Amino acid sequence: MSKVVVITGGSSGIGKSIGEFLHAKGFTVYGTSRNPEKISNSVFPLIALDVRNVASIATAIAEVISKSGRIDVVINNAGVGITGPIEEIPTEEIKNNFETNLFGPIEVMKAVLPQMRSQKSGLIINITSIAGYMGLPYRGIYSASKGALELVTEAMRMETKQFGIHITNIAPGDFATNIAAGRYHAPVIKGSAYENVYGRTLNEMNAHVDSGSNPNEMAEAVYKIIQTPNPKVHYKVGAFMQKFSIVLKRILPDTVYEKMLMNHYKL
Repeated sequence: MSKVVVITGGSSGIGKSIGEFLHAKGFTVYGTSRNPEKISNSVFPLIALDVRNVASIATAIAEVISKSGRIDVVINNAGVGITGPIEEIPTEEIKNNFETNLFGPIEVMKAVLPQMRSQKSGLIINITSIAGYMGLPYRGIYSASKGALELVTEAMRMETKQFGIHITNIAPGDFATNIAAGRYHAPVIKGSAYENVYGRTLNEMNAHVDSGSNPNEMAEAVYKIIQTPNPKVHYKVGAFMQKFSIVLKRILPDTVYEKMLMNHYKL
């Protein structure tokens, strides 16, 4: 019997690539989207789900269980980017980012854990970010929301092991997806103290995403994790220097690492 996989944010980008890859491998894949009726080219079914809405999550998970009788793998992929000087990002946008990138995945896990516990098996993979390992200038809110999900994963992993459930996360680097188009950009304000540096940094961040790695690398990494009996706590997927930056943060003095980042961003 093929494993049943649920992927939040499965209509585009990394989520779509993972879904197509697993579908081709014979998995029963359900993707989710806030507006699935607008998507006509998905090779796997899409179910309506907004990770910011608990009722929406419950309805979607119940639909999958009704159709397939079980859920073997959940991939918490839905997320949004956000950029800007923290001083100038509206508080509502900060809250919305945490609702999507942190509280949403937590609510999805809450919704699927009773089913997985009854099965005495299950795997949850949280898609975080290499940016979540460090506070990046003008991406501080994104770094914080993804870093928080990393720590939540560590804790829930230990809490649920007794039920035969595995929880892990994958931190991707820059991948060529439409995340730059969908992220919230705090406007570059004329006359702002941050105008010149933020404007330049924003252009560089968008260029990095546009020239990023192929999302199929993430799909292959997810497939390998699903095939692994005892997944690790953390996985990183991306360019060598992006992954190596995490190692450097671990071994370098804080001020040295900070100076390295500031030189990189020309601050």
